[in-house]
Amino acid sequence: MKLSQLIDYFKTGPDLEVIRDEQTVKRIYERKRWAVFLTLIIGFGFFYTCRLSFSVAKKPMLDAGILDPVQMGIIGAVLLYVYAIGKFVNGILADYANIRKFMSIALFCSAILNLIFGFTSLFVLFVIIWALNGWFQSIGSAPSVVSICQWFSNKERGTRYGIWAGAHNLGEGLTFVGTSFLISMMGWRWGFIGPGIVCLLVSSIMFFNLADRPQTYGLPNVADYKKDYSAGKPLNESTGKLQRMVLKRPIIWILGLSSALMYVCRYGIHSWGPLYLQEVKDYSIVESGVIIGANTVVGLLGAVTSGLISDKFFHSRRNIPTLLYGILLTGSLTMLMLVPPGHRWLDSIAIGGFEFAIGGLIVFLAGLIAVDVMPKKAAGAVKGLIGLFSYLGAATQDWISGFLIDSGKIVTGSETNYNFDKVFYFWIGASVVSLLLACFAWNIKPQE
Repeated sequence: MKLSQLIDYFKTGPDLEVIRDEQTVKRIYERKRWAVFLTLIIGFGFFYTCRLSFSVAKKPMLDAGILDPVQMGIIGAVLLYVYAIGKFVNGILADYANIRKFMSIALFCSAILNLIFGFTSLFVLFVIIWALNGWFQSIGSAPSVVSICQWFSNKERGTRYGIWAGAHNLGEGLTFVGTSFLISMMGWRWGFIGPGIVCLLVSSIMFFNLADRPQTYGLPNVADYKKDYSAGKPLNESTGKLQRMVLKRPIIWILGLSSALMYVCRYGIHSWGPLYLQEVKDYSIVESGVIIGANTVVGLLGAVTSGLISDKFFHSRRNIPTLLYGILLTGSLTMLMLVPPGHRWLDSIAIGGFEFAIGGLIVFLAGLIAVDVMPKKAAGAVKGLIGLFSYLGAATQDWISGFLIDSGKIVTGSETNYNFDKVFYFWIGASVVSLLLACFAWNIKPQE
């Protein structure tokens, strides 16, 4: 297949003549809106099972001598650096793409790479495979946001975005709980083989249930359909020009930095949390997976309520909820660090508070605030740029965290233990600076 043919295959289709019959428009619109929304939730959630499996497998791979903490940090960082670049590039491409094809085929490729990873033992191959996986994983988030902007209006978007963002909690919960059980019964390799098999099935579901833009089906754009127009002046510019405008808005860069530091905390716990609980607080691999996985349900609640609360109680303003979620994040990290071993209910409360806060902050800082203040035709570029910042932060965290954890290594005879104090100071400091930066977006106003 030639490159031009490949591009034509993935790009959005031409606009069709708008259907005149209002009942037909409503019937098609509502059916597709539900199909798209539910499939985005399921599909995006399962993207995570092909990415976080490595977090659960770290302890058994460490015990088996397959990798050490520094190598694990390198592998995790490589995925996230590639993911960061991919989110920016694929976010821009998503504004021009047929989301149905773009997302479903990306998950299919990620599933294949997980299967290959499960049959590998060499560090160099781990790095290469996980880097490729990072690229295809980066096609999950921005295309989802583009699709939400295409099918849901301004007054609906906060609630829908919050529910969709909670899908990552579904994926994380399935990964931490399901994969930990799978590894405990069948070994670390099945932590990659199992998710790979499942995601092959999910990718086919996405291919048949997602949709291109409404206009490609003869439907009006969603603002006209819902008669929901923002107070901001519409910008009738080309998509490319609007995308370039994104790069010139200082508030987008500030939000990107804030999100990057929030992602330091998010991936600090999600990448190293299971190892921390096993090393410092004497959890088994299943227990550590269950306590983090079960609390992702609390994170789902945080994500869903964030958009709903800001839409219903703050007139779609995101500032006060963001402040409250940020304070909870810092407090929860501090509590998790200070609670001594043997107090599992307190651990659970701290992790639950962390997940609730992260769920809401992902909605606000990692996309919704920025999407609100930029033209919707550039939603993919906005989400891509914020994603670039976010995952550069996450990737740098993985490298720094691995180094800090390894520097706290304590060898006693044949036994090796790790001290996590330094890395927790790093994560808590990041949460504080993230919150301060978010305050710069206090008075921003939405655009159409």
